[in-house]
Amino acid sequence: GDKKLFGNGVRMEAAASVQDDAKPFNVERVSTTPIQGQATGTSGLRKRVKIFEQAPFLHNWIQSLFNTLDDMGQLKGSTLVVGGDGRYWNDEATQLIVRLAAANGVSKLLLGVNGIISTPAISAIIRGRKITGGIILTASHNPGGPDADFGIKFNASNGGPAPEKLTDSILKHTLNITHYNIAEIPTLSLAVAGKQYKWGDAFSVEVIDGVQEYLDLLSRQVFDFLAIRTFLTTHAAQFKIRLDAMHGVTGPYLQRIFHEELGLPQESLLRANPLPDFGGGHPDPNLTYAKTLVDELSTGNYQFGAAFDGDGDRNMILGSRFFVNPSDSLAIIADHAVAVIPYFRDGLNAIARSMPTGAALDRVAAAKGIKLYEVPTGWKYFGNIMDHFGRNVICGEESFGTGSDHIREKDGIWAVLSWLSILAYHNKDRKAGEPLVGVEDVARAHWKKYGRHFFSRYDYEEVSSEGAQAMMANIRSLQQLTAEDKAKLEVAGVYEIQHVDDFEYKDSFDGSIAIKQGYRFLYSDGSRVVFRLSGTGSAGATIRLYLEKYGADGEAAGAIDTQKALQDLVALALSFSQLSQFTGRTEPTVIT
Repeated sequence: GDKKLFGNGVRMEAAASVQDDAKPFNVERVSTTPIQGQATGTSGLRKRVKIFEQAPFLHNWIQSLFNTLDDMGQLKGSTLVVGGDGRYWNDEATQLIVRLAAANGVSKLLLGVNGIISTPAISAIIRGRKITGGIILTASHNPGGPDADFGIKFNASNGGPAPEKLTDSILKHTLNITHYNIAEIPTLSLAVAGKQYKWGDAFSVEVIDGVQEYLDLLSRQVFDFLAIRTFLTTHAAQFKIRLDAMHGVTGPYLQRIFHEELGLPQESLLRANPLPDFGGGHPDPNLTYAKTLVDELSTGNYQFGAAFDGDGDRNMILGSRFFVNPSDSLAIIADHAVAVIPYFRDGLNAIARSMPTGAALDRVAAAKGIKLYEVPTGWKYFGNIMDHFGRNVICGEESFGTGSDHIREKDGIWAVLSWLSILAYHNKDRKAGEPLVGVEDVARAHWKKYGRHFFSRYDYEEVSSEGAQAMMANIRSLQQLTAEDKAKLEVAGVYEIQHVDDFEYKDSFDGSIAIKQGYRFLYSDGSRVVFRLSGTGSAGATIRLYLEKYGADGEAAGAIDTQKALQDLVALALSFSQLSQFTGRTEPTVIT
């Protein structure tokens, strides 16, 4: 390619915190051709590591992102934060992005220590510093390692995932790309926060502490850390906690926030060191993959447990021998927020859930007169609601994602601090040694007040795409509701079909329309069956089946096991969908 001189060179001086020199670096313009399969889904671009490792796969995508920012007039002079969840190939991707950014006129990059920053913290940094955006290196809750997954996504200046018009533009550029620009820059050490590299006025890189700004936001603006700390230290002997980072990015955050700030003993933190392969585990905080934690909480020795996913945006909440369904967790946090979280003391402006999420939240909204939104799956859909109201919005989805407008991502640590705020509030008058209100007590009180929504999700992972498509076509045909269709969809005297559709969403703030978001079967008693094909896996298709049933007498319903309550609805859904006939699967991979 043709080389041109650009900016100033760098002199490697380990002793100096700022390295600067007047030598220009070379920029090479390298010819390339489009690579198929670079469409960015709701959560970015996820593929096997082996695909990302093949140059110029990442080069093309990053150049297409920069071309998109250039079209928008946002590239030259921009500041971007770059961080990842520490998974395998995070280091190589980070160094490559430095060279591509320098060559394309980005003014400054902020990089996490060792290239690691959680997804919620990146959102906080973008918003707090009012910068152009952020590049996040994560495949979220997917496994890591040389034979596993890698991913990348871009968050815009509001701190949230890139809206569709931006991801559409990136895709268009990937399909028409002819060259990428890359600078000759040596590998930079990212070991120490505060380290700066400068190439005159042309380009600079600063290594930042990825925890501090996020911690400041949570402790100074959102939560009452004193109340939480007082609760935890007063009742330390009888209220024992386990927080499981699953060897993902939250390890350093748990250390700083829960151990150093809130006084939890070190042994409360499990698997708190980030590892490139997540210790061989699957960093997805659910009953299947966080089994170690579930087993510990089932001993009765611990009163509160939480697990986090690879990049820190998902959470699972457990009490002693008790699992809090994410749909319930969202409703319980929304119900308590104004009373227990200082950030919301002026009242909630809106609450929102993804369409597949259980409708427990809807009852809180109705009882309190709060505006409710139901959106497609994908956190970006909550962004417009939050941006519109600006403040006091809580959102969540059944896939263990909960959050609020303090940032524009779901936030696992926020959810845990919300629950600890709720428990601190209910126990504020209890002296050390007195019986405490626990997680299960809070959930049961909620059911008593609002009724109980039995909710479950069945995931069938890495199903053959052909089988999955054939099954979805069968389900679509049933939505014509002929007499024959109804006979398959109904159980006389029990389940009477009220409404069917392929969920569509018209965004009332930007006018965009999302179609084909999942087949819904709504029954007259409030029960629901939803089928979706998910795009977050990197191989094959994942079929998600969502099931929900309402018990108005929450106290009586509290005594019933969820799977028992739903078993006839499950049987009906599997029968009319013919899932096992089309896919060959007789059991789901994961039941939540």
